[in-house]
Amino acid sequence: MANTKKTFLLPDLGEGLPDATIVEWYVKEGDTIRLDDNLVSMETAKAVVDVPSPVSGKVVRLAGAAGDVIVTGKMLAEFEIDPSMPQRAEGQDTGHHHGAGSHAPEDGDKVVASDEGGVISDAGEEAPKGEARADSGTVVGAMQSSDAVRSEQAVAVGGVKAMPAVRAMARKLGVDIARVRASGADGVVTMDDVKRAAADGSASGIAPSARVKGTGGAELPASRPHPGPAPQAAPSTTAPARSTLSQGGKPMRTQPPGVSASGQPEQLKGVRRNMARVMADAHAKVVPTTLCDDADLHAWLGKQDITARLVRAIVAACKTVPALNAWFDGETLTRTLHPHVDIGIAVDTEDGLFVPALRNADMLDGTGVRGAIQRLRAQVEDRTIPATELSGYTISLSNFGMFAGRYATPVVVPPCVAIVGAGKLSHDVVAVMGGIEVHRRMPISLTFDHRACTGGEAARFLKALLDDMALPQ
Repeated sequence: MANTKKTFLLPDLGEGLPDATIVEWYVKEGDTIRLDDNLVSMETAKAVVDVPSPVSGKVVRLAGAAGDVIVTGKMLAEFEIDPSMPQRAEGQDTGHHHGAGSHAPEDGDKVVASDEGGVISDAGEEAPKGEARADSGTVVGAMQSSDAVRSEQAVAVGGVKAMPAVRAMARKLGVDIARVRASGADGVVTMDDVKRAAADGSASGIAPSARVKGTGGAELPASRPHPGPAPQAAPSTTAPARSTLSQGGKPMRTQPPGVSASGQPEQLKGVRRNMARVMADAHAKVVPTTLCDDADLHAWLGKQDITARLVRAIVAACKTVPALNAWFDGETLTRTLHPHVDIGIAVDTEDGLFVPALRNADMLDGTGVRGAIQRLRAQVEDRTIPATELSGYTISLSNFGMFAGRYATPVVVPPCVAIVGAGKLSHDVVAVMGGIEVHRRMPISLTFDHRACTGGEAARFLKALLDDMALPQ
């Protein structure tokens, strides 16, 4: 080879985002790596994915340390090619094609797309022109997307087979994944294995990353380690270590949230970084108006699934007033009314906001709704939810009343035109014929894009929703 050095540029990792965060390098400068071996674990808005090496050779330079944000199309690593080791032939196609996005490579190098989703700069070679890609939703809303770099799969690092998301969870919970008993096929360590080890303390040994407060008090997750070794906590002689999992198997805090606050600005990463972008975009593009009222649940018979009833009521309202079960394009002033109802269910996590889609909600009964929501929540918590499940919904639901709050002004994310917010249940004194009664009621807030539908349509939609919620069963 005439030029023995290659610069690997961060590829579009299939999220359509302008950057990604380094979670863990699998090599260090000076190491030798083989073609397609895992180079680095990167966190995007949806998942933790492994990026493979595009060449075989010596690692000359790495772009940053764990926790650093790398811009798509900028240098990720530099290699010194070893001609005696396996290399990918020029033009060899494995089915993945990616450009450098809107970010030009550094130092004026021209760019050629690598077939494993990265971009290798090589002076003197022409860069192929990128093709337009379809929109694809990520965490909240729809953003530009490319093809996936490669399918996420369990890979062996240090003799341990595990998915990237499982490795990230192990780091978050302070679990030494090398000591976890694997229960998966072919000796793969699963998410349940890691949670079980964290609960019983059988594989402790890695200090979990300290939680830090971001700007405005937002708590950043521990799954994003900072550069340098984590300090080792002194052994306690007074009390046993507290489990990092709740009885339901979910991660929980082991100390008050303000203990590790630094008082310094913290850069948003991953899910929160994308959420900030999408919210700002929604604020700039939507003309929101909110209607509020209360759903009277006094006539309900027996115990019922509140979320399933909300979903059913939204479906009924969409059938009555299709104008709110729609997409709107503000550039072309066109709208699309949908015959089916796919509801985006807002899921709050410590990492940020996810909005998975409850597909064909108009075809599901209460049991089907509950099963589908449980599946989506589990995939969100494990960070294994496919990107296709985070886009394409036709209307949204935010059940914020599970925590607190009566009324709200939920944010409509384009191209949707409406979102329903359900507040905290209360027992209210209600005037009835001949006196007063105490009724169980649920506050409902409906925010809609006033460019796409009228106030009358929104009011009729809200009435249809309230009427369905008021039915005995």
